[in-house]
Amino acid sequence: MLDNNGKAGPERMQIENGKIADVHSNAVAEKQSGYVVGVDVGGTSLRMALADMTGTPLIKSSTSTVGLRGPDAVLGLIVDGVRNLLTQAAAAPEALKSIAVGVPGVTNTEDGVVIATSYLMGWRNVPLKALLENELHIPAAIDNDVNLAAIGESWVGSAKGSQDFVFLAIGTGIGAGIVLNGRPYRGSCWAAGEIGYMLLPGTVGGPGKSHEPGPLESMIGGEGIREQWRRIWSADKTSLPQELTATEIFDHALRGEALAQTLLQESASMLAHAIYNISLVLNCSLFVLGGSIGLHPALRDAVQSIVDEWNIRACPRLAASALGTEAQLLGAIRTALDAAHASSGAGVARN
Repeated sequence: MLDNNGKAGPERMQIENGKIADVHSNAVAEKQSGYVVGVDVGGTSLRMALADMTGTPLIKSSTSTVGLRGPDAVLGLIVDGVRNLLTQAAAAPEALKSIAVGVPGVTNTEDGVVIATSYLMGWRNVPLKALLENELHIPAAIDNDVNLAAIGESWVGSAKGSQDFVFLAIGTGIGAGIVLNGRPYRGSCWAAGEIGYMLLPGTVGGPGKSHEPGPLESMIGGEGIREQWRRIWSADKTSLPQELTATEIFDHALRGEALAQTLLQESASMLAHAIYNISLVLNCSLFVLGGSIGLHPALRDAVQSIVDEWNIRACPRLAASALGTEAQLLGAIRTALDAAHASSGAGVARN
C-alpha cells in the first residue's frame, strides 16, 4: 500500500474487540491526524518510536536503562523521551494521540498494571497506564513485550494473514505471544505464554518462582546456553574459548565444531519438545521465532528437522521473524493506533 506521500507503507490492521483485521490506511488517515508513540522497555535499554496515523515510524530513539530500572525512573525516561520525539518532529503536544508500552513481564492489559517482571527491579503491581495518562494526558495502553511482538508480526510480519500462531521470543529470556482465532490470548491471570517456566525432560528443578528464570529458560535462554557451554567445555574437547555467547556457539556449530554442534542439538531438541507440546494444546501450525537466539538459522533449521522427523499430524512450521528487533516497537505502534481510534471513536473501513 502507499502512504499519503506516495511511499510504500505498512498495510493497516486493527484489533477491534481484540480481533486482528485489515483496514484501509487512507480511510483512517483521513479521519484523524496526529502521532502515536510506541515504547519497548527492556532490561538494558528503552526504545521509542514516533509514528504517524498510518503507522509509519518517523523518529526513533534509544536510552540505556542500566541502573535506572525502578518504575519512577523508567516513567521519567518515557515522559522525557516523548517530549524529545515531539520536539524533533516540530509537533505540538496536542498532536500526540496515544502511547503504548511493552514491558518484559506479566501485565494486566485491562487495567494497565505491570504485575511482575524478572528483568526490572522494583516492578510489582505498577499502575503504568494510569501513571502515563496522568503525565501525558493521552490514552495509554500497556502489554507484555512478547505479546506486542506477536501483534507486530500479525500486522506486517511473518504471521500476516495467519489467524492462529505462536511467536517465540528466545533471547536472554524466553516467552511466547499467542494469537488464537485472530485474537491475542493472554490468559485468565495474564500469564499465558510464560513458557520459560515450562518443565521438560532435561530441565533442572521444579516450578520456578516469578522473579527467577524458569526451568526451560535456564536451559535454552541466552544465559542458560552459556552456562551449559561452560559445563561441558574442556580444553581437550575443543580449541574454542570457554566464554562464548549463545549465538557465537551456534555460529561455530554451523562451521562444524563438534562440541558446539552437541550443544546446538541439545538446545534444539529441548525447544522442539516445547513446540511439540504447545502445538498439541493449541493446534497452531505456525511458530514464528524471534529474539537473538531464536533468529539464529542453525537453531531454527535444527528444530525444524527434529519436528519433521516426528511426522506428527499438522506438523508445525517454523518461520523466522520478519521484523527482528523491530517487532515489539511495531506491535506497540499498532496498539497505540488502536488506543487512539478507540478514544476518538473513529470508524474504520474494513477490506
